[in-house]
Amino acid sequence: MRVLKEHVAIVGGGTAGMIAARELSRRGIKTAVYEQKAVVGHPIHASGILSLNGLSGLGIDYRGAMTNELRGANLHAAGSTLRVMTREPIAAVLDRKRLNEICRDEAENAGAKVTVRRRITPSDLNSMGNDSIIVGADGAVSAVARHFSMGRISRHVLTFKAEYNVSAQDPGVVDLFFDKRIYRGLFAWICPNAKDIVEIGIGVDSGFMNSKLAFERFLQTKEVAELIGSSRPLAEGASMIPMARRERIVDEEREVLLVGDAAGQVKATTGGGIIFGGNAALMAAKAIDAGINEGTPLSDYERMYMNKYGMEMRLHSFVNRFYSSMSPGGLANMINLAKSVGMEGFLSKYGDMDLPSLMIKRFFLRSLAD
Repeated sequence: MRVLKEHVAIVGGGTAGMIAARELSRRGIKTAVYEQKAVVGHPIHASGILSLNGLSGLGIDYRGAMTNELRGANLHAAGSTLRVMTREPIAAVLDRKRLNEICRDEAENAGAKVTVRRRITPSDLNSMGNDSIIVGADGAVSAVARHFSMGRISRHVLTFKAEYNVSAQDPGVVDLFFDKRIYRGLFAWICPNAKDIVEIGIGVDSGFMNSKLAFERFLQTKEVAELIGSSRPLAEGASMIPMARRERIVDEEREVLLVGDAAGQVKATTGGGIIFGGNAALMAAKAIDAGINEGTPLSDYERMYMNKYGMEMRLHSFVNRFYSSMSPGGLANMINLAKSVGMEGFLSKYGDMDLPSLMIKRFFLRSLAD
């Protein structure tokens, strides 16, 4: 079905929305972004650990938002630890507020019009739909998805995190803690965000436990108590992360697309959504451009996304379900087994934060070579 509209309205001024706006504007398509917050990217309570490989594909000049580089992770369960370390940095810790500001500037420089303090109502969506393709980039509880009956996201994780003015033992390593009795659905973490700034956080399945309560229990553990001592949090906040794909991400007839958290484009292993959501925004822009200028269906966006990331999302979900279901003792046994067969070295050399299928291929290729 040929796309009949030639303007695009993007609801939500987060990273995915701004990447879509930048790409559409660069293609000469008139694009407007509507953000209900007074300042783009503030307040935001999501963490910002992103793989350097994944970041490189988004076309963002993120250097001004980078506060630290990471070269490894320690995975802890019931006293056992799996260390995944590399010689060179593999991930960046980003100031999410600054990253969103950079994305906004890139979108505006490309020609997009960005309006803040603009909450979009159902009436607005009806009006927009008369002459604009609508891109919903408005988060896990997307008003766009709800208004156009695009289905639900079956599972969410609630997070709570805080920053403390303390020094990490190793400023290049993030520590992850797995214990389904407290952090069911995700994990807890200690991340060196910057020099003398450490982020402590947890994620739990919605409905399992209050995220603030889980956070307070994590603060009482030996590792955290010794690290922060009597320090008070510099900042803290909660967020909701979608852990499953939304039922529909394209409405062909009404010319509506969803990107980012609104579409549930998140890595279930970590809750990270910028890499998947950002790439989805690039694909959405390409599909919209082709729909306007070549008459191809907007559903090509969903096809492109699933062809590239469908398997990756399923693998991330499988791993998340696996570690979420295991007891701390069971995970500790798995860690010890993995160490005994050299998995620390393999993950350190071949691990990939974003593309587990690539890691699996490397594992089997190495097995064949052996």
